[in-house]
Amino acid sequence: MLRPQTNQYRETVNLDGIWDFKVDFQDEGISKSWWKQKLDTKLDIAVPASYNDLFTDIAIREHVGWVWYQKEVHVPKGWNEDRVFVRVDSATHEGVVYVNDVEVARHVGGYMPFSADITKFVKAGEKFRLTIAVSNVLTNETIPPGEVVTLDTGRKQQTYLHDFYNYSGLHRSVWIYSTPKIALKDVTVRTSYQGSDGLINYSTLIEGNGEVSVTIIDEDGKVVATGSGANGEIKIPNVKLWHPGKAYLYKFEVAVSESGKQIDQYSLNVGVRTVEVKGQEFLINGEPFYFTGFGMHEDHVVLGKGHSNQFLVNDFELLKWVGANSFRTSHYPYAEEVMDYADRHGFVIIDETAAVGQNMSMADGVFGGTVKPTFGPETCNDATQAELLKSIRELIQRDKNHPSVVMWSITNEADTIPEASYEFFKPAFDLTHELDPTRPNTYINVMFATVDKCKVAPLADVICLNRYWGWYVDHYDLESAEKHLDAEMSLWENKYNKPIVITEYGADTLVGGHSVHKLPWSEEYQYDFLEMHHRVFDKHPAIVGEQIWNFADFQTKPGIFRVLGNKKGVFSRDRQPKAAAHLVRARWNKTGNRKPKK
Repeated sequence: MLRPQTNQYRETVNLDGIWDFKVDFQDEGISKSWWKQKLDTKLDIAVPASYNDLFTDIAIREHVGWVWYQKEVHVPKGWNEDRVFVRVDSATHEGVVYVNDVEVARHVGGYMPFSADITKFVKAGEKFRLTIAVSNVLTNETIPPGEVVTLDTGRKQQTYLHDFYNYSGLHRSVWIYSTPKIALKDVTVRTSYQGSDGLINYSTLIEGNGEVSVTIIDEDGKVVATGSGANGEIKIPNVKLWHPGKAYLYKFEVAVSESGKQIDQYSLNVGVRTVEVKGQEFLINGEPFYFTGFGMHEDHVVLGKGHSNQFLVNDFELLKWVGANSFRTSHYPYAEEVMDYADRHGFVIIDETAAVGQNMSMADGVFGGTVKPTFGPETCNDATQAELLKSIRELIQRDKNHPSVVMWSITNEADTIPEASYEFFKPAFDLTHELDPTRPNTYINVMFATVDKCKVAPLADVICLNRYWGWYVDHYDLESAEKHLDAEMSLWENKYNKPIVITEYGADTLVGGHSVHKLPWSEEYQYDFLEMHHRVFDKHPAIVGEQIWNFADFQTKPGIFRVLGNKKGVFSRDRQPKAAAHLVRARWNKTGNRKPKK
């Protein structure tokens, strides 16, 4: 699915702003067909945003089930000869779209866009009623999983095993857009180079019959190469490569013609680069690359997981300031605007599905609850696996053309100890290679799944480890933690001749918390904790990256081991630096894209 785009053949109307809003407390909206009339409500809501933090009513914040959005939309009168679509960039976790009295789209999966052709339901120059129902319900068969329980009071409560708040709503933009009747439907670009020549292999999909031509334009606006045909290879002489920290983007412009007359056009930014895993090295453009950065979250005060371009720019400025060159989209795909920005500014991304929480062993002690087998009819079953595969297809389909994306992450901290985990996840690893043979894949290993127990590690091209020596294990004993971390890294290094990225390591830290004894939760302890880890990382050649958990403090569900959220950020939730930010800034700004010397 191509993103909406405005040019001489296509137009877009952004529907962000204030919508009517109603919470379906009695779960009656569908049975009573709320979409067939104006919503009976006095509540307004901003789109995009999570609804949970916008209102003072705790019943809205903690609601489990459906909420309803509605807006009158005007179709531009110039669209009378075009096809008209509605697109929702994100409805977390299930969305149903109605145009006037008709359901036109339904989608499960809270972080992926979906659209519908509504041409036959609307008229150019006229208004229609757009209603979107959104549900936050998670089950054992959704990605991520969860369970709805009924408390003794009769209130429904959504339980889940991921350590961030279950924000819900229309988190990203809503659009209507037009395309010609014969139009480009999809394009796939894969890049490489030979000597000084850049190579772009492309394939296109056309809705209807049309002829395709391609033009490559450099950043100065100069045409540097052309091609024709629905599929082909184009050579760019004296190519300028896309490098981490030094991005260069070509405009890849596709024209569709019928009988010699151009009828459609679409353009995307393309960075020419290669990604390769060779032994224990991770190579970008044939050069060893060392990941520095963070696991992050789309999480801000009031907005929740709602996208904001203002916060987007500020977060990237802080990434630049601290010297980071990469991040992981933990634990779900981020807004497409984030990916575009990373492309333009040379950031490297580990792109992750929303498969977090597939680990019932975490229910004991960490999150509280009853331990069940992770894989079985009542937990992760065949339907869950099918949903995971769907999420991989959607992720790769959406992000396949971004040069910033260098690796696909299939799951975060899943239970990879049982024998059943291999059969559950193997199709997912196979699918990523089938859909995209140009990028390596990975998974994020939880600390319990040690090198002798993990069944999934052999499937991954890169080993990614979340480790908390000195926090959850060897708490307040950094000397023992250093010894144990060092020993464990040697085991992984020796067993698998693969690159290792430490995708999480961190310690909860209260802003302004200080201790001459460097007690846990103090800024001093976080500083020493990170410094210890860096000493170990620098000793092991197979370790090719360090991504701290987390970039900034973020909201979690209420719990006895979280103080108003997770405090492992090197920045506070309002993006002010803790002492640790200055530590990594000094380290990473010297490191660049290469591994620090021991």
